[in-house]
Amino acid sequence: MAYTDINSEDRLVQETFAEHLEKVLGWDSVYAWNRETFGPAGTLGRASEREVVLVRDLRAALTRLNPALPESAINEAVHKLTHHDYSRSLLQHNQAFYKLVRDGVPVSYRDVDGVLRHAQARVIDFRNPASDNNRFLVVRELKITGLRTPNYNRRADLVCFVNGLPLVFIELKAVYKNIRAGFDGNLRDYLDENVIAHAFHHNAFLIVSNGDSARYGSITSTWEHFGEWKRLDERDQGSLAAEVLLNGMLAKDRLLDLVENFVLFDASKAGAVRKVVARNHQLLGVNQAVAAVVRQEALKRQYPPGERLKHRVVELPLPNVERAANEVFLSSPKAAEPDAEYAVSAEDRTSRTVQIIERAHPDLGRLGVVWHTQGSGKSYSMAFFAEKVRRTVEGNFTFVLMTDRDDLDSQIYKTFVGCGVAGDQTPRAGSGRELEQLLKQNHRYVFSLIHKFNQDVKPDAPYSDRDDIIVISDEAHRTQAGKLARNMRLALPNAAFIGFTGTPLFKYDELTKRIFGGYISRYDFKRSEEDGATVKLVYENRGEKLGLAKPDLNDKIANAVDAADLDPDQTALLEKLLGKDYEVITADERLDRIATDFVEHCSTRWECTQMRGKSMLVCVDKITCARMLMLIEPKWKAKAARVRNEAERKLEEIAAASDDETRQRLHAQRDHLLAKAAWLDESIIEIIISEAQKEVEDFRKWGFDIIPHRARMKLGFETPDGKRIDVETAFKNPQHPFRVAIVCAMWLTGFDVECLSTLYIDKPMRAHTLMQAIARANRRYPGKDFGLIVDYNGMLKSLREALAQYALGDDGGNEEIVAPLEERVAALQEAIAATEAHLLGLGFDPATLLGTRGFARIQGLADAVEAVYTSDESKRRYEILARVVFSRFKALLAEPSALAYAERHDNIEAIYKKLTERRDTADVSSLLKVLHRIVNQAIATQTSGQDQASGLTVDLSQINMEKLRAEFSKKVKRKATVIEDVREIVEARLAQMLAANPLRMNYERKYQEIIAAYNADKDRATVEDTFRRLMDLAGSLDQEQRRAIELGLTEEQLALFDLLEKDVLTNAQRERIKDASRELLADLQRLIAPLEHWTEKEQTQAEVEVFILDHIYQALPEPPYTAEDKKEVAEQVYRHVWQQSASGHFAAH
Repeated sequence: MAYTDINSEDRLVQETFAEHLEKVLGWDSVYAWNRETFGPAGTLGRASEREVVLVRDLRAALTRLNPALPESAINEAVHKLTHHDYSRSLLQHNQAFYKLVRDGVPVSYRDVDGVLRHAQARVIDFRNPASDNNRFLVVRELKITGLRTPNYNRRADLVCFVNGLPLVFIELKAVYKNIRAGFDGNLRDYLDENVIAHAFHHNAFLIVSNGDSARYGSITSTWEHFGEWKRLDERDQGSLAAEVLLNGMLAKDRLLDLVENFVLFDASKAGAVRKVVARNHQLLGVNQAVAAVVRQEALKRQYPPGERLKHRVVELPLPNVERAANEVFLSSPKAAEPDAEYAVSAEDRTSRTVQIIERAHPDLGRLGVVWHTQGSGKSYSMAFFAEKVRRTVEGNFTFVLMTDRDDLDSQIYKTFVGCGVAGDQTPRAGSGRELEQLLKQNHRYVFSLIHKFNQDVKPDAPYSDRDDIIVISDEAHRTQAGKLARNMRLALPNAAFIGFTGTPLFKYDELTKRIFGGYISRYDFKRSEEDGATVKLVYENRGEKLGLAKPDLNDKIANAVDAADLDPDQTALLEKLLGKDYEVITADERLDRIATDFVEHCSTRWECTQMRGKSMLVCVDKITCARMLMLIEPKWKAKAARVRNEAERKLEEIAAASDDETRQRLHAQRDHLLAKAAWLDESIIEIIISEAQKEVEDFRKWGFDIIPHRARMKLGFETPDGKRIDVETAFKNPQHPFRVAIVCAMWLTGFDVECLSTLYIDKPMRAHTLMQAIARANRRYPGKDFGLIVDYNGMLKSLREALAQYALGDDGGNEEIVAPLEERVAALQEAIAATEAHLLGLGFDPATLLGTRGFARIQGLADAVEAVYTSDESKRRYEILARVVFSRFKALLAEPSALAYAERHDNIEAIYKKLTERRDTADVSSLLKVLHRIVNQAIATQTSGQDQASGLTVDLSQINMEKLRAEFSKKVKRKATVIEDVREIVEARLAQMLAANPLRMNYERKYQEIIAAYNADKDRATVEDTFRRLMDLAGSLDQEQRRAIELGLTEEQLALFDLLEKDVLTNAQRERIKDASRELLADLQRLIAPLEHWTEKEQTQAEVEVFILDHIYQALPEPPYTAEDKKEVAEQVYRHVWQQSASGHFAAH
């Protein structure tokens, strides 16, 4: 127990943060709680606690920044920046206000001559952050009152204002608390539209911290997307310290840079719009790329257009006399080489001199390469870069977004348009001629494939000689050799080139360096994983276990494909190219065994993957994709049938079971199997391959009809509302049943699916192609601990080589990203040992659980739970350690090596579940029996007359479990377990039953009476009587639950029956009312099903209300119901149906 508040949230953490902002970063600071005065001359100038914008500061800033604007225009700007529209959501407000803050507020006014003028009122001086034009103010403990009824009050730890606008909200916890509590327990509450959502209308980003570690996110971020700010410079090692985040994000220049240039609202992905705040590496990398543009502009000023090339004559060495007479002596330059142009004549060869034309400065036209590993937000980084250049560097820039694949081009285009960076009318070149015309015009953005530079370009007739064109090349390595690249250079001779890539440049990759320059930013695979920008990848070699993999064959085939220089989709040549090797990897028996294993493994992954993610199978070519689909589909259906049959067999075991505990376990197993069968049934498996000529005939030879599959690839899927969704969007949507994609080349680059959990590879790959493929699985997603790479081909050697080169760059050493089996087993062993050591330190020996059964095991688990409940910290620590065990065990689930650790894992899991489970209250009676037994055993007889609770007031309505445990300190052996069980059964069941039927409020009142009696008298007898009465209440809840079954009604029908029933009914009339309840529910469900958001529209509300009134007037008998009775009942039924619908509990069948 702490006897001082030196470690508390406000004394240590909050005060430290405020002092750092004030004394180190130069902010003004105000402590507001119980000290703030209101009114124009008050502490902050607020009129009331409902205001979150400091209008006094805002008005002063607008006046300073816009001296030419009259007062009426200033008033208009203030109004637009503070107006709250109750019809708009938090996100809509935030997006609209952000645009005003960044770009200025449009205002109108009449000048002295009466002429109507229009202007943009500046809100913040972004170019001079530390100037007197901006006021940076941090307010501690600001009280905020909600705008919506019931006008909740909340106290904000720290709110950071710039010119009166609350741009940053900081939630702090005590130094010893987990920072996630700040998100789950506070921020999510504050962001609710009915609490104080208006406090975040102007918010740029949120911060949570305990003073030690800190994370930040946006108003739409889930906890998994709250990021860390580890570095102030790319060269820094990285630190989780909160101080680093404060300096990196809240220094005045950094904050305004983030606000102006590193916020996007992305509508391109499935689901709602996401607010994106740049990650640490994105800000650092993009700012270095922008600095490269600034240097380029300085070079252009230093070297005017006529002076950017220089000529010199070089004397060549004498030729080798052994060369053949007809051999050209001079080596031809590599394609697209920018450094020089060689003109070699016969006279030159004789004189042994050559004239060289080269850039006046080696960096002219070269901005450099940004290496941000796959999955770390490269498309966003491109958008941040382009927009910051456009805003902060003087010029009229055109950005040409250049890729080499349709899917990559589409993804970048959708990102730019979805984020509002480019308009939906932004041109995309459809042909070489169209590209030429677009580049001759003046567009802000042009999107194109490099293949569109397919026309010969004369050096004296470029598409454009502008020097303010910036070519952004994605995956810069792949397309910079050959005629297309040379044409691009000739078409845009004065353009500047920057490369964005997910894989690094190598020491021997001189061509890419000559075109783009060296690195300007590096964020490698390993650092990305350590920072949490991507998830860890786990490798599983199943091909070797199945006896299918031939490691030498992977290299042999990859070498042959590289030598042939095939396009990734140009697989028609593979069979001819590979000969017998192709027959080996596409043999019927081999593919059949892979299909069988794939189905089993996929269903196992369903069991162990919390997120139920998507899977992708990579095959060697298109025909093999189709053959695998024909093999997998019947096996998939057969697997679903076997699972369903297994579930049905559980009914026999349930009938034969002799005790409730066994029946419950078997019921749970059956439910699990039925859920798995349903998942298998609804899952869609489809091939995704590019279109080719003669494909109908080619696939028909293999007994495969490509037509319906091509139609699906082109048209997508029909949605329940009759619309269509394309295959890309469906696969990216975690809720869509398109869960397995079979591919050979498409979707392996530039296609980001966050919920992709498993990548199955049966295609020879290496180096860049292999790294691009496996990175499909490293995207972050809630519930995704790692991405699994399943190898059927035997590519481990190639993978190690690729990681040595690509994951860590030139100087990356030998550290591995994808852990081999032996390392994963060792990691599991280490995690189990650490968890067991923690238990031992708490006084429980986990070895005592090994081999135990029956009551001995039950008692052992109970003792373990009691030990873990020693303190909140011991419980939290155990849960963290246990989750590491679960994650590492899941990674080995299909491995025989994991079996040796299964029992220890299960013991840890059993303890964990007893700590965290919320009991299934569907069958309350069996749990009541257990509870009665536990409580009767737990409460010990106490000395007569002794009052152990003297002076202690416990308010159970606040569920203060710590005080309740203290009350039981000398009476209950396993007090924590008893308290958790009773609370969960009574409160959870009460909430469930009240949600279904509002007439059950009498049980809620009874529960409150028990608590009130306990608070009124706290002696030993009262304490024991409180628990007895709580369990009696739970018993009555069980009886109430059975009432619906006894009446032959569902819960929904029972709720209506209770509303319709009168006390004076005969048996016949009661049966009629039961029938009326069933019919009314069915008719209402049919009526409401097609009505969207009917509770929000007056017309549909009236339609439902009249329908209920008509139905009840016809259904209820007279007597005993009078017309007034029917009207009153109809009103009650309407209120019930409205509340159930509004809360999402009224199921429309």
